[in-house]
Amino acid sequence: MKLTEKKRENIIEAAIAEFREQGFLGANTTRIAKRAGVSSRTLYNHFESKEELFDAITEIMLARNCAMPPVDYDPDRSLSQQLVDALNRYVAVITDEEAIGVNRMIISEFLRDLDRSRAFLAEAAAHDYPVTKLIADAMEAGALRKADPAFAASQLLALIKNFFFWPEFLMGEKPETEGIMQDCVAMFLSHYGANAERPPA
Repeated sequence: MKLTEKKRENIIEAAIAEFREQGFLGANTTRIAKRAGVSSRTLYNHFESKEELFDAITEIMLARNCAMPPVDYDPDRSLSQQLVDALNRYVAVITDEEAIGVNRMIISEFLRDLDRSRAFLAEAAAHDYPVTKLIADAMEAGALRKADPAFAASQLLALIKNFFFWPEFLMGEKPETEGIMQDCVAMFLSHYGANAERPPA
């Protein structure tokens, strides 16, 4: 890694720590530079403002949430088990201690700044979550009924986050989740399974 890349990485890590401790409004670029072991001038060479630093961090968190390699559908394995395996890996990423802390900071700022929130949601909509490919492939193979795979993945992930992400995000607690992942997948398959009846419009 080049020295300039290392300095940029150090600045981002220092900013994450500063934003987590002080919030966006209380964060100070001078303290961030000191944490990173660089001058304020060096910081501003990489990021013109605190807002630009914040936006870089949101991009990183979005990328981390989508960092798991896309999952291919295997017709020789149970689709239910494939979904459970993929979702378990996804939950491990989004409930990482650092990810939870940074997400708290990011979401608190989004509540304050609706324009930034809208921009982030638009950017998030352009990313495919890893489980989307598994669902798309299963639809193509006839294991799931044809539908919009991105929309179906969004529904499934919303269900999963309700039990595995939000309790830890909001209360710092890891609830008892034995069997819940399987129940969520079963509910998903009852709606999107190849033989599932589509509800009337």
